[in-house]
Amino acid sequence: MSNPTILSSHSGGVTRLTLNRPDKLNAFTRSMHAELREALTAAGHDGECRVVVLTGAGRAFSAGQDLADTDAASGAIMDAGKMLQEAYNPLIKLITTLEKPVIAAVNGVAAGAAANIAFACDLVYAARSASFLQAFARIGLIPDAGGTWVLPRLAGPMRARGLAMLAEPLPAETAEAWGLIWKCVDDDKLEAEVAAVAAKLATAPTYALALAKQALAAASTNTLADQLDLERDLQRLAGASPDAREGIRAFLGKRPPKYTGRKA
Repeated sequence: MSNPTILSSHSGGVTRLTLNRPDKLNAFTRSMHAELREALTAAGHDGECRVVVLTGAGRAFSAGQDLADTDAASGAIMDAGKMLQEAYNPLIKLITTLEKPVIAAVNGVAAGAAANIAFACDLVYAARSASFLQAFARIGLIPDAGGTWVLPRLAGPMRARGLAMLAEPLPAETAEAWGLIWKCVDDDKLEAEVAAVAAKLATAPTYALALAKQALAAASTNTLADQLDLERDLQRLAGASPDAREGIRAFLGKRPPKYTGRKA
């Protein structure tokens, strides 16, 4: 492909995916969605990949949907739900169920659906100059890409309503204070900070991390009894893995563990 909208690189167990339409602030098109889903799926099946980093090229993470790539650009009535069904919803499901940690490195503005794509990742690091914008109300739409699910759970109902209805930028520092992201760092330290945590996760027991990801995702709808049963079942899988055996041997032998991330 002459002009890929997703750049992919792999080093030291880390797959780095870069949204690559910097002249359009990395706004999403149908083809960009397809490329990103393909790249994430490939990372999920790649035995050498232990962690995924998602970031943007240039001065933005992403401006969200490229409206020029919708039916509304021609003045037609837009079926916005179709775009969600075919593109955004599968992407969010893929990120949240990928059996590897996914880190969002938000290097600039993350607007509209792009903000909620970032929030769907397991860890979100943001440059201090970055911001998150639920821009939907500005064009007569509602938050999507999981926004109405994640915002009240992470930020609380009142803040979620404010973000959705006022459509004002949320600075990265405030996003960290509200629990929407993991960490806000100085702009010039973002790349190094994300590289360090990605390298750390790449040597972690990533199969156990995938099971923890599954358990945490189920917690919001499970009863305590259901969650205890799920923990039992997933812990049984984790305990039978090579990484658990290695971790215990390393602990008893007072040496650093060498994890592979293999299920069996």
